[in-house]
Amino acid sequence: MSRPGRQPADRRARGAGRSHSSARSVLAAYRSHHLKVAKDSAHRLWQAPVASAMTWAVMGIALALPVGLLLLLASLQGVSAGWESAARVTVYLADEVSGADAQALQSRIAGRDDVAGVVMIHRDEALAEFRAESGLADALDYLDENPLPHTLLVTPVDDARTAAGVDALAGGLEAEPRVARVQVDLGWLQRLAAMTDLIARAVWVLTLLLAAAVILVIGNTIRLAIENRRDEILVAKLVGGTDAFVRRPFLYTGAWYGLGGGLVALIILQLSIWWLNGPVRELAVLYNSDFALGGLPLDGAVGLLLVAVVLGWLGAWLAVRRHLDAIEPGEIAGP
Repeated sequence: MSRPGRQPADRRARGAGRSHSSARSVLAAYRSHHLKVAKDSAHRLWQAPVASAMTWAVMGIALALPVGLLLLLASLQGVSAGWESAARVTVYLADEVSGADAQALQSRIAGRDDVAGVVMIHRDEALAEFRAESGLADALDYLDENPLPHTLLVTPVDDARTAAGVDALAGGLEAEPRVARVQVDLGWLQRLAAMTDLIARAVWVLTLLLAAAVILVIGNTIRLAIENRRDEILVAKLVGGTDAFVRRPFLYTGAWYGLGGGLVALIILQLSIWWLNGPVRELAVLYNSDFALGGLPLDGAVGLLLVAVVLGWLGAWLAVRRHLDAIEPGEIAGP
């Protein structure tokens, strides 16, 4: 006979088994209900194709615009980085500098830590090249002496191939004796960098504004859905439906709206890039450049879809939190 207050081991084992089975059944029911609600929300959207398509189109345009501008900025920054990596500083020596002195200066500059290489262009080589390419050979014959100076083409190291690094290198070269002038063709590149930074900030501001617009559009759409299903919500609350149970279909509806808007945005981006890349490549060829608009990579596309779903869910959650609490069973008045 067992002692009072203590259960046999087999009974305790059966109780633990029932507890695990009960937890699994609750989890399965919870998952099944979520799947059913998600399918029902998607089915409701398909039953109103025109309204759903309009909402998806608005979201797609709002999402595609800032993402497209960010892709354009990324392409421009990649091109400017390539131009910076190929930047060189041109050093013009004084007219009285001889070839031997120019070579000595070339060796001294090549020994700097921020210099990767120095190429010397002799004044006679420069005049011969100018004579061949300018078409002014007859006019140059009347010159008593070569007016061109010796020139050094200085290539900075990789760490110094930035606007600040090249400026510092140019300042050091200007301090060298027998240097007449140092030319750096990075002024326009600095202006381009400043413009791209300004545009980047404007794009981020536009992104935040359009994200807020997407949330408001989804919120207004979900608000209308709540009003259309007011009687259904009242009945659900009367029979004991919890707030989570009542709000769940609307949250899934917002997520489906976000997913559809993200897919529309991807389609708009791909079509826009395909349509613009042809003229862009033709323009780049005229400037001896290989510039092309870059598309959205796979991880970027997945990220865009996730952001769209989150925005749709957030808009639905805000609308549900604001309007669903105002619907109470007490609104049903008896005769």
